[in-house]
Amino acid sequence: MNDFKKLHDGSKLLHLPNAWDAGSARLFESLGASAIATTSAGVAWAAGYADSNNMPADVAIAVAANIARVLTVPLSVDLENGYSDDAEVVAQNVKKLVDAGVSGINLEDGRDAPEALAAKIVAIKKLLGAAGKDIFINTRTDVYLKGLAPEGERVAEVLKRAAIYKAAGADGLFVPGICKVDEIKAVVAAAGLPVNVMDWPGRPSADELHKLGVRRLSAGSGIPQALWAVAADMAKGFLATGDAGPLIDKAMPYGDLQALFTPR
Repeated sequence: MNDFKKLHDGSKLLHLPNAWDAGSARLFESLGASAIATTSAGVAWAAGYADSNNMPADVAIAVAANIARVLTVPLSVDLENGYSDDAEVVAQNVKKLVDAGVSGINLEDGRDAPEALAAKIVAIKKLLGAAGKDIFINTRTDVYLKGLAPEGERVAEVLKRAAIYKAAGADGLFVPGICKVDEIKAVVAAAGLPVNVMDWPGRPSADELHKLGVRRLSAGSGIPQALWAVAADMAKGFLATGDAGPLIDKAMPYGDLQALFTPR
């Protein structure tokens, strides 16, 4: 956890590509990622579930453990709402992740009251602390993503929630959907936590985000969404004509893929 926490020190912007299984995570690590995060949407789709808390906790934990098995860099897991409204159950789920070698989690408020997420953070920190363990809790607030406050009031709502989450023991603040420079600047200045934003249409460049004080940039579900579209097009072509199409020429060589998983 300490190594992962150091990546949020602001010396550079932490770029987190979001993986959905052990193979994609290992690929991203091989390309130079200093840490890997998961995308709950990508993990859910790959496991045959819809996103948004429809995946059983045991499935999410098993996927995370399998990803941790192949990595040498820190892993942060998107745990959605913890897959329970019961704070103690969420804490037990997180302990299983820690035991599997996970360094961080995203835990979101969604449309729940901020106090519900705060209670989960408190329960996690208490349970792990009793075991002499810890995990980086990146609290995701959906104020922008789900329009939980009117435009013009969203920064204030984010900061109100950030104060609650920080008091509960959160280690970071994730604000997906925030894009305007002045709003990012205001959140960074007053949140009191390392701020994470998501790749989103209209957001500032990575260099500008770093200058604004943002500590972490997440890819979100964009990579798996693009790959699903490519796979769909190739499968349609194959089903129609027996030819998967010109993209097959860009396929990663079999030997290169095998090499990713050769014992290091």
